[in-house]
Order: sequence, then structure tokens, then C-alpha cells
Amino acid sequence: MPTDEEVIAGQAIYNRFVLATYDVYVLGFSNRLIWRCPKRHMLDNYHRNTGGRHLELGPGTAYLLDHCRFPTAAPELTLVDLNPTVLRMSAARLARYRPETVRADLLRPLPFDDTTLPPGSYDSVGLNFVLHCLPGNWAEKGAVLDNAVAALRPGGRFFGSTILSSGVKVTGAARRLMAVYNGKGIFHNTDDDLAGLRWQLDTRFTDIQVTVRGNVALFEATRPESGATLATG
Repeated sequence: MPTDEEVIAGQAIYNRFVLATYDVYVLGFSNRLIWRCPKRHMLDNYHRNTGGRHLELGPGTAYLLDHCRFPTAAPELTLVDLNPTVLRMSAARLARYRPETVRADLLRPLPFDDTTLPPGSYDSVGLNFVLHCLPGNWAEKGAVLDNAVAALRPGGRFFGSTILSSGVKVTGAARRLMAVYNGKGIFHNTDDDLAGLRWQLDTRFTDIQVTVRGNVALFEATRPESGATLATG
């Protein structure tokens, strides 16, 4: 399993300064010119899949939730992250919705309870640009997907995106920037491939759709109803 030091180091980079520039630098510049996936495609994913009761794992700056068209005027939002600065700034941006916040490591079982984080109750779970930042191989990163399954009601939607290093076309500029980020411990996606992502989704969800834009995979899927048969191996 990834060490606590690796997990802490990966999220520590997201301080107030980095978060203040994230929307422009990452969602604007890097997404369009380096990863080749303009942020409108991510936002479309939110428009399609976000429910009235939504859990966001790793909310970042909450840009996408801030601009999302929810199916209700008063969605119930819960934000989960290990970084208290991320939670504080994303909750402030979404203050009009009065979101709940939970500080937790996404690679460990979430602290579900009957009030702040009730299991099996969410209409949707979002995981945007998180997997490539988490240490570990696909089997270890799959713990985050297990948390999503535990949080969702049957028929609930799981969706998000991640930056892949293989199984997709990666430009020289993207390869060089990923090498820098992996070297600094900001990314942990050296072995993240498209087939591995599909495998993680196939073993937990149904109605799976993965769309590749540049070297970003956008995914959406459904928590199966009880008794559904899923892929194995």
C-alpha cells in the first residue's frame, strides 16, 4: 500500500497559492494545450451525471461544481479531501449550497455515518483529476472506487476524469510535464493505462462509458442494482 508520507506529500502541494492559480493554469492552459482536453468536456460530464445528492471526492477548487447545472435548485453536497485548505476553499466557493465537508484519506475506507456521510445514499459521486495524483498501482487506487460504490445508492452515477500515461496518445510536451510532476510526487501515474482504468470500472460498475480526449480519460458509470453480475479478473 502507498505510505502515509506519499499520500501526505501528494496533497500538500495544494496550498492557497496553487489553488488560486489552478483554474487558470491547469483547467485553462494545461488542459487545452498539454493534456488536450478542454475543461468544457469535464463540465459536460458533470452536467450529465451530477444528482441532487452529490459526493465529491477531491473537490480541488470546486470550479466544476460551481459551474454545474444541478437537477435541483438546492443540491445536497458533501466534499471529501485530506487537505484542509482544499476543503476550506472549495466549501467557501460553494457556500450558497452549504456543503458538508469531511477530512479523510481517499485511499482508506471513508468514515461513513448516518448524518454527515451516510453510506448508500448518494445520487452521484465525482472524482475529477484525482486518480493520477494518488500513489499506488491500479489495484491500490481501486480503494477510491470502493469508497464510491459504498457511498452510492443502487443506480447512482459515478463519474470523473484522470490523466493517463499509456494506452492513449501522449505528446512529447505531455510526457515531459508528467515526468516533472511524477518526479516531484505531484503525480503518480507512470503506470496508469487505459486498460487498467477500464478494469477498475468493469469490476465495480455497469453502464460504463470511457471517452479519451488527448491523454485524459473521462469516465461515467452506474452502481449496479443488487444481484447484478460484474466482470471479474
